[in-house]
Amino acid sequence: MGSITLSYRDASIPFSYVNEGKPIGYAIDICAKLADAVRRELKLPHLQVKYLPVTSATRVSAIVNGKADLECGTTTNNVERRQQVQFTIPHFVATARMLVSTGFGVRDWPDLRDKRVAITKGTTTIELVKERNRIRSLNIKLIEAADHAAAFRLLAEGKADAFAMDDVVLYGLRAGVIDPEQFSVVGAPLSAEPYAIMLPKDDSAFKAVIDREMARIIQDGEIYKLYDKWFKSAIPPDGMNLNMPMSHILRGMFQYPTDKVNDLGAGVVK
Repeated sequence: MGSITLSYRDASIPFSYVNEGKPIGYAIDICAKLADAVRRELKLPHLQVKYLPVTSATRVSAIVNGKADLECGTTTNNVERRQQVQFTIPHFVATARMLVSTGFGVRDWPDLRDKRVAITKGTTTIELVKERNRIRSLNIKLIEAADHAAAFRLLAEGKADAFAMDDVVLYGLRAGVIDPEQFSVVGAPLSAEPYAIMLPKDDSAFKAVIDREMARIIQDGEIYKLYDKWFKSAIPPDGMNLNMPMSHILRGMFQYPTDKVNDLGAGVVK
């Protein structure tokens, strides 16, 4: 094994993206530590790290076909994907919540009674909100937007009272405005999607190395420093700060790290 190939996404801020021609991000930093563990445990001091760009459509096949050894991005560990690949311990949990204007009076889903909710077309967040609407009889009016930016504009322009989507997407949009304090991410999570590093399915020895190192990163507290670096500090290229606190769900997962996760539902399709 002369090299290890890490696949990455070019625009999944802050997990995996390109800056000054190089892949960087929270998941990239984690994968770099995993590669170091492979180098150390397998006694391969000259092991080279290579990078392979992938898309949402090619990320699984890159692992299955041996083009990449680890996938470093925003891939949810679910039943369907586990038929083809393995995952290590999750490094993030995305939850479906909502963005509202600060001080508007909406703090949780019951507060949306008779209100307008923007949602990005083609995402399963729509079904989650519809279910909550039906169970609570909230009489919500759903407004489907073409993309995240369009949905956010509906909220910013007062044409919607809330924008429901994965929390990390909402925090990213919030961080991009002149005054982020105008908006707040609120609401109990409607779903939980564990993001984890993908690796080949039938290589138990390789997976054991990766799992041990991932557990060490968490148990030694390094994961919290990486989280703060990418989610609570200014990041390249323009100093944007997501100012996103770690969720109780993720903090709980880190207390008992395991690759055995339940499929708890889905937010935006990733």
